[in-house]
Amino acid sequence: PHSVPPVSPQVGSYRDISHESLSLFRLLEPQIEILVLGTGDRVERLHPTMLKHMRESGIAVEVQDTPNACATFNFLTSEKRVAAAGLIPP
Repeated sequence: PHSVPPVSPQVGSYRDISHESLSLFRLLEPQIEILVLGTGDRVERLHPTMLKHMRESGIAVEVQDTPNACATFNFLTSEKRVAAAGLIPP
């Protein structure tokens, strides 16, 4: 049987972003090419190992402030890219 990792949807700030909270995006079918993360009012740095783990799963990650992340996500989907967004309100 396929084991599904626990998923934590409780992300209130960029500090709450973890391997576990990102695991949801690795489960999506079809697999996404790029994950756009909006970290609120400002671009916040995420731990490099989290980003590396996503890249190793075949998913590029773009971290931006939330308004720009929304625009990037809309552009990617208009270009028919398989993308997802995780957005923290500014």
